[in-house]
Amino acid sequence: MWLTGFDAPCLHTMYADKPMRGHGLMQAIARVNRVFRDKPGGLVVDYLGLADQLKHALAVYTESGGRGDPTFDTAQAIAVMLEKHGIACDLMHGFNWAKWITGTPHERLALLPAGQEHILQQEDGKKRWGQVVTELSKAFALCAASDEATQIRDDVSFFQALQAALNKQSSNNRKTPEQIDAAIRQLVSKAITTEGQVIDVFTAAGLARPDIGILSDQFLAEVRGLKHRNVAAELLEKLLKDELKVRSKHNLVQSQVFSEKLKKTLNAYHNRAISTMEVIEELIKFAKEMDASTRRGEDLGLTDDEIAFYDALAANESAVQAMGDDKLKVIAAELITQVKKSVTIDWTLRESARAKIKVMVKRILNKYGYPPDLQEEAVKTVLAQAELLCAEWV
Repeated sequence: MWLTGFDAPCLHTMYADKPMRGHGLMQAIARVNRVFRDKPGGLVVDYLGLADQLKHALAVYTESGGRGDPTFDTAQAIAVMLEKHGIACDLMHGFNWAKWITGTPHERLALLPAGQEHILQQEDGKKRWGQVVTELSKAFALCAASDEATQIRDDVSFFQALQAALNKQSSNNRKTPEQIDAAIRQLVSKAITTEGQVIDVFTAAGLARPDIGILSDQFLAEVRGLKHRNVAAELLEKLLKDELKVRSKHNLVQSQVFSEKLKKTLNAYHNRAISTMEVIEELIKFAKEMDASTRRGEDLGLTDDEIAFYDALAANESAVQAMGDDKLKVIAAELITQVKKSVTIDWTLRESARAKIKVMVKRILNKYGYPPDLQEEAVKTVLAQAELLCAEWV
C-alpha cells in the first residue's frame, strides 16, 4: 500500500505493541515521522524494545541510498527549545505569570489580558510573540519527555494560552494558528495544555460576550472603559472586521467604503501615528458609522437588497445630486425586480447571459434619466452587486 499509495491520515503518535523489523518497521514509523504543515515530527511509544531492529532497518535504508534523518537529535531539539524559551521570557520581561500555576481559575484567566497588553505594547510584539511561541512549541514537541522540557512545561503552557488568546482576535478565512498548531500540541504532555478550556477573549478581557448588538452604545462604552487599552483596540478591530466580512457578502459598496476607512485607521495605529486611546475612539466612531448605515436603509424605507442596489447607484456623489434620493430608490426597486427575473444559476459564467442583464440595467437607467456619463461605472457596480446576491436568489 505504501508503494502504490493510499490516503493515509496525518498521524502524530504510534504505539508499537507487536514485533516488527526491516521494511515493515520503517514503513510503520513512516506513518508518524512525516512533516505536515507545522507538524515537525512524530512520537513512537515502544512497548517492546525495538531499538536493535530499528538500527538494523536504518542500516539497510542508508545502504540502499536513503537520505535524511528518520529520527531527530533530541539534544539539538532541547538546545533549540531552551533558546526559544529564553527569547519568550525576554519578551515577557517585567511580567509575573506565577499565578498561572498557583492561582485560582479566575486569577489564571486574568493573566491573559494583562499578558496581551504587555505583548501588544512592544514593537511588532504580536508578530514576534507568535513566531517564537510556534518555534518553542515545535521544539518542545520533539523532546517533551526530557527533564529540560518538564522543567519549563508550565511556562510553555502559559505562553501557548497567551498566544491562543492573541490569535483569537485575528479574523481571516484561513485556518487559525491554533488549528495549524493542533498537531504540535498533541505531541506535548497533557500538563502543558489548558486542560480543555476554551479561552474566550471577551471573558478574559472582562466583557460579556456580545450578541448581535455588538455595536451598541452600552458595549462600546464598556470597551472604552477597559483597563488594558491595547487589548481593547484588538477586540474592537476583530469585531469590526467580522462585521465587515458579513457585510461584504451582501452590500458591495458599503463594505468597500468601510474596509478602506478601517484599513486607514489601523495603518495609522500600527505605524504609531496615533495613540492607543485615539485609535479606540476612532474605532468606536467607526462602529457608530456602521450602525448608522444599517439604520439608513430603514429610514429610506428600503429592504436590505434594495439598499445594496441603492448604494451601487449612489456610489458617485454626482449621481445623487442629479437624481435625488426618491428617484434612486425607484431605480433600485425596479433593478431588484428585473435582475431577479433575469438571473440564472450560471449567468456569471455565460457571457451572453451577462450581456443580456447588462443591456437590461442600461435600459432601466436610461428610462429614469440616470446621467449618461456615469452609467458605465454604475452598470459595472450593479452587476458586481448582483453577483453577490444571486446565490441567495437562484
